[in-house]
Amino acid sequence: MPDVLRSSQVVALGGGHGLAASLSALRLVCEQVTAIVTVADNGGSSGRLREDFDVLPPGDLRMALTALCDDSEWGQTWSDVLQHRFTGEGHLSGHALGNLLIVALWQLHDDPVTGLDLVGRLLSARGRVLPMAAVPLELTAEVTGADPSLPDVTETVRGQVAIARTEGLVESISLEPAEPPARPESVAAVRGADHIILGPGSWYTSVLTHLLVPELRHALATTSARKVLTLNLEMHTAETRGFSATRHIETLHQTAPELSVDVVLADPHAVDDAARLGAACEKLGAELVTVPLAQAQHPDRHDALRLAAAYRDILT
Repeated sequence: MPDVLRSSQVVALGGGHGLAASLSALRLVCEQVTAIVTVADNGGSSGRLREDFDVLPPGDLRMALTALCDDSEWGQTWSDVLQHRFTGEGHLSGHALGNLLIVALWQLHDDPVTGLDLVGRLLSARGRVLPMAAVPLELTAEVTGADPSLPDVTETVRGQVAIARTEGLVESISLEPAEPPARPESVAAVRGADHIILGPGSWYTSVLTHLLVPELRHALATTSARKVLTLNLEMHTAETRGFSATRHIETLHQTAPELSVDVVLADPHAVDDAARLGAACEKLGAELVTVPLAQAQHPDRHDALRLAAAYRDILT
């Protein structure tokens, strides 16, 4: 591990499988990583626990913690335990054990971050996991063609799950409450970072959401940290149907025009027009870096070693 990364403060922002991919790579080249996780999930186990107990949705936080777990037998065993999902038809069916553990710790401790830190200690995690906001959030999106029979009509779609599955074109996204309070630990982590990684992940529901929290957005725009934007391997998802890599950059710039980025990292197969993408990156102040990042057998999944090597080269 390069000495510069041993002492560097690295912060990664996102949610779900995308953030887990970047954390799995970063922990191979960084001594400590702070993950800042979106808290707008309203589906599955997280949605049920959120509704039943009025808590932050724990699922993406759990995934980030397990992605940072130590490689020892202890760390891997407890990672498997936290990821275990109950089956059957009872009340526990569909719940991840880690979600239940996190909510239990939240009931024992008034501060959600304390509970997450305790789970991190249990996993011997190489870093810390923080929620991006202090309250659960609801995503809303303006979507054109959400009803296939009305392709030109724009309507409001509510909830992360519905937005992620929409058959229409997402035009814009917002949060409720409109200006949620950020977790002060998350803001402090961004301000004190040497390097910041944004993405990959579901573009609207995992990546751009961080830019809708005013304190966090301001911290990202004003921090002196070197910022890396990691693009997805697949451009055409349900919520970004028909998007090019360039369109992803453009939507980020429209969402936070004051935000500059130093490097945009992309897999060559995700780039359809390098010249246009390079021009879009320049508007962010960014250099475009294209290197293979996907698994050989699964081109839709990031290869942890390839992504780690790319981050190592960029961060040093």
